[in-house]
Amino acid sequence: MRTLFVYLALMPAIAISLDNGVMRVPPMGWLAWERFRCETDCVNNPHTCISERLFMEMADRLVEDGWSDAGYKYVNIDDCWAEKKRNATTGRLVPDLKRFPNGIKALADYVHSLGLKLGIYADLGNFTCGGYPGTTLDRIHLDAQTFAEWGIDMLKLDGCYSTPEEQALGYPKMSKALNKTGRVIAYSCSWPAYIGGLPPKVNYTLLGEICNLWRNYGDIQDSWDSVLDIVHWWGKNQDILIPAAGPGHWNDPDMLIVGDFSLSKGESRAQLAMWAILAAPLFMSNDLRRIGHTARALLQHPGPININQDPLGIQGRLILSIASLDIWKRQLKGGQYAIAVLNKGTAGTPKKLQLSLSLVNITAAQLYMVTDVYEEKHLGLYNPNVDFHISVNPSDVLLLLVKPLS
Repeated sequence: MRTLFVYLALMPAIAISLDNGVMRVPPMGWLAWERFRCETDCVNNPHTCISERLFMEMADRLVEDGWSDAGYKYVNIDDCWAEKKRNATTGRLVPDLKRFPNGIKALADYVHSLGLKLGIYADLGNFTCGGYPGTTLDRIHLDAQTFAEWGIDMLKLDGCYSTPEEQALGYPKMSKALNKTGRVIAYSCSWPAYIGGLPPKVNYTLLGEICNLWRNYGDIQDSWDSVLDIVHWWGKNQDILIPAAGPGHWNDPDMLIVGDFSLSKGESRAQLAMWAILAAPLFMSNDLRRIGHTARALLQHPGPININQDPLGIQGRLILSIASLDIWKRQLKGGQYAIAVLNKGTAGTPKKLQLSLSLVNITAAQLYMVTDVYEEKHLGLYNPNVDFHISVNPSDVLLLLVKPLS
C-alpha cells in the first residue's frame, strides 16, 4: 500500500482545487460544540439540546444583540443533529425528526432570512465522532448534493472512524463534490488534526488548494491551560503554519471559549487577542442567551476584530520570549502592526517590561503611534529605538496597535 505522503505528492491538485472565492478574511460566527456538545435530551433539557430551536435562538441573538453587526455571520451545527440511520430508500442523511421537525432546509431559510449563514457538520468515516451516520467515500457526492439542496453555506468535515488512506482520498473528493453542486459552500477540513498536524504527513500546499480552513491540533477545552497549550503549539510550529495561511485558507486553532465557565477576564482578553494575532477563524461557542455583559463587550470590541479581519491575511509570529512574557507580532495593511504581549505567568503581580519597536523588528526610521487596543488609549509616539514601559497582569495580555505617521 502506498504511503499517505507518496499519495499526496502524486495527487493532481488541479483536478481537486476548491474554487469558491469565500472567506477572504477569517470567518466569524457561532458554533455549538464546546458549549452544548452532544446533548440530545430535549425532554429534560429543552433549552440546551441540539435542536432547531437552539440554532434559531442563537441566530436571533446574533442579530438582535449586535453580533452580526460586529461581523459574526455563521450559525454552525456540529455533531449529533442526524437520525441514527440514513433514509432507507434514498440513502440520504436525515435530521433527527423530533429535534429538527421542520428539517434543515427550513432552518437554513430562517437563518438566511436574518442575513446569516448556516454551517453543518459531517464526518469522513463510517460514523461521526458522536456515533451518527458518517460520510463514507461512496456517499461523498450524495451528501454534498444534499447539503447544497438544504441551503448550507459551510461544511465542517470531521475524521473519526476513518483511516489515513481514506482521508487522503475523501477530503479532496469532498472539495471537488462541493464545487460540482453549483452552490458556494465553505469547506472546513479536520484532516491535519488526525495525522499530527505537521509535514511530511500534512501537505499544506494541497490543503490551501482544497479547503478554506482546517483544524491542525486537538480540541479546545474550557480551560486556560487548553488555550495556552494551543498557543504554545502554534508558536513552536509557526514556520510551517504561517506560509499556509492567507485569504481563503486559514489555520484553525478551534473555538473561542470566551463567555463560558472557566476563563477570567484577563484570560478571555488573551484568547481573543491571540486569535486575532493568529488570523484565526472567530467561532464562538457559548450561550448567547445568557452571556455576561463583560464577555459580550469583549467579543464585540472592534479593536481585536479589526486586527483579526485585516485583509492582508498574514498570520502573526512569536518574536521573542522574556521570562513569562511571549511577544507576538502581526503585519497589517498600511504599514501597521499588531503586537500581543502575553503573560503566561501566575505570579501575583503584573510583569513589567521595557520595550522598543526595534526589539520586535520594526525598524523603519519614522514615528509610530502606539495604542493600547483594549483600552483605546494612545501610549505615545515613538521611533523604533526609543524605549517605552509596559505592564501586563498575570494570565492576561497587552494588545498594541502600531501605526506609522504618514
